[in-house]
Amino acid sequence: MKITALNPPFLPHFSRGQRSPAVTRSGTMYYPIWLSYAAGALEQADHVVQLIDAPAMNKDETEVLKNISEFNPALVIVETSTPSIINDVQIADIIQDKGFDVFLTGTHPSALPKETIALGNSFKGAVLGEYELPLLAVCEAIEQGGNIEGISGTAVRSGDAVIVTPPSGFLDDLDSLPFVSSVYKRHLPVERYNNPNALHPQVMLMGGRGCPNMCSFCVFPQTLTGRRYRSRSASSVVDEMLWVEENMPEVKAVFFEDDTIAADTGRLRELAEEMIRRNVSISWTCNMRASVDLETLKICRSAGLRSVCVGFESGSDRILASMHKGITVERMKQFKKDASKAKILVHGCFLFGIPGETRETAAETLKFALELNPDTAQFYPLMVYPGTDAYRKVSDEGLLAASSWRDWLKADGTHACVVRTEDMTPEELVEFCDHCRRKFYLRPVYILRKIWRSLIDSNERHRTMLAFRTFRKYLFKGKNG
Repeated sequence: MKITALNPPFLPHFSRGQRSPAVTRSGTMYYPIWLSYAAGALEQADHVVQLIDAPAMNKDETEVLKNISEFNPALVIVETSTPSIINDVQIADIIQDKGFDVFLTGTHPSALPKETIALGNSFKGAVLGEYELPLLAVCEAIEQGGNIEGISGTAVRSGDAVIVTPPSGFLDDLDSLPFVSSVYKRHLPVERYNNPNALHPQVMLMGGRGCPNMCSFCVFPQTLTGRRYRSRSASSVVDEMLWVEENMPEVKAVFFEDDTIAADTGRLRELAEEMIRRNVSISWTCNMRASVDLETLKICRSAGLRSVCVGFESGSDRILASMHKGITVERMKQFKKDASKAKILVHGCFLFGIPGETRETAAETLKFALELNPDTAQFYPLMVYPGTDAYRKVSDEGLLAASSWRDWLKADGTHACVVRTEDMTPEELVEFCDHCRRKFYLRPVYILRKIWRSLIDSNERHRTMLAFRTFRKYLFKGKNG
């Protein structure tokens, strides 16, 4: 059976696959990682897949429709996001009206299945949660001429009604999935994807899914993957890293896109030790919670860990408790000290606008960021998405400053601020983020440190310049989103 997996056209350079989809200031472009894992599972089941990433391939609607028509699939799956959902639904309807059955995927329909289907007129339905199991079941039903209504993890249009059947569980045997890097190699322009925290070119893999932590704003665990951490075996992950080294020699780094690879510290050490034992040479980067101990960090560094992306979020213990972060400012300070001892670079994420945020707590966070002094940092207003506790809270408290899904982005596609606090308007939150960015990046000592590192490390120079090309206009002009 032929299947098209489509990351649809929207805005140029729109990075739909990340946790907060947008056109980014740093030039970030995420792989369509969920769509790619699904494509691999479908190919493994002997389906023929056409994977189109329109934003990365610079394809407009006309070219995409032409590609699909020429391929003539029995099913088209369209990835969506909250800011682009109106556009995504319109494209889904157009494709459906041309005679191809369409299912949506992504966090938005997973959180709001009936509401999402009501936005359109004709597309068939949506997959809820992780893609692989429901899609395989839908394909089997189509091939056998069966009924697609009632399949676990689907929402199906049925006349004027929508039949919603929640997911019945998660895929536990993640080792059974094909290497997503092999999907990238077959279908995608690898050089066009970039997360500035890792060396470029890079591939994005998942060593596990789900997250046991309770952060109120984090969208994937609350809409796609669940709160239980499921991991691939260390040997499977290392097998894929070695496959990348052998088959994609242009790739310089692996970025692990687990919500936190440190959900199980013992397993993280096992993974690092397996990398060392099998002589993995490729650099790697990951998302990491600021709770990992020094000894584990040292083992990871010996295994090739170059940098970590850490959600520090706030310098106020009260605000950290409000977002259910489950960690303290002092523990995060110790983590940063330990990461520096282990010679691991740290990218720090800091957010503003959690209910209860005040000018005083925001100032505490800026002071905290400057004290931590990570290698790089981002400062942004709280981004809330349907399906998350944070979205429900700001909605219930009248703090949501948006009237349509498109309000999540500015006209140019960069993030817009959709929340306010009792103490700060959306505009004031944006202005404060601009202020933080300038205070952090325009310090003379910071500029000199980056220049020196770029002079002595060609990979670091390439990474920094790639991000700076787009980031500079927002830094110096003070534009935020």
